[in-house]
Amino acid sequence: MTVILINPNSTQSMTQSALTAARAAAPEVTFEGWTSTLGPRAIEGPEDGAKAVPPLLELVQKASDQGACAIIIACFDDTGLRQAQLLADCPVIGIGQASFVVASLLPGPTAVITTVHAAVPVIRANIQQLGFGAAVPTVIAADVPVLKLESAPRAAAQAFASAAQNLPAQTGAVILGCAGAVTIADDLRRMLDLRVLDGVTAAARLAHALTA
Repeated sequence: MTVILINPNSTQSMTQSALTAARAAAPEVTFEGWTSTLGPRAIEGPEDGAKAVPPLLELVQKASDQGACAIIIACFDDTGLRQAQLLADCPVIGIGQASFVVASLLPGPTAVITTVHAAVPVIRANIQQLGFGAAVPTVIAADVPVLKLESAPRAAAQAFASAAQNLPAQTGAVILGCAGAVTIADDLRRMLDLRVLDGVTAAARLAHALTA
């Protein structure tokens, strides 16, 4: 039984980073990583997300037809998630959705730090639609292009850490709001005096729970 992790953008290195993180989070599970080669190079807001949906859904259908026991959509905007859930014959988990579920179980409020400002309204809308507004009341951007997480992870980590200084004082945890942020998660756990969550880890562990 295999969980298919689908990257809705066409950057193969991001697929590999997410796949490595998923395997580390749930080593009992067999994961495969698929890249949407017809998607945009990065998803930075609603226009990119809209372009990513059609080729993503083709991959979701393929994974479902091949008997995947679960599918993870590795984009924090949960691109195409609702359509994918209607299409597939197995659980489909968005990494944003999974991280909000985990955050709702923690004491105190959790904040999201995402990459670019264009992603903030999308993430806020998802949080409200899923009913996690009380658990995750804050979404801010580090003003870091998505691909910089791969090409310059140290600089990206510093930008995320700087953004964290602007979070409300009562914040108890922070979610890294991009699949590519798995490359900086460990650095930020050392840099921040906060619990640090990433959506790929949350989704991988949720997939394990759903398929065990």
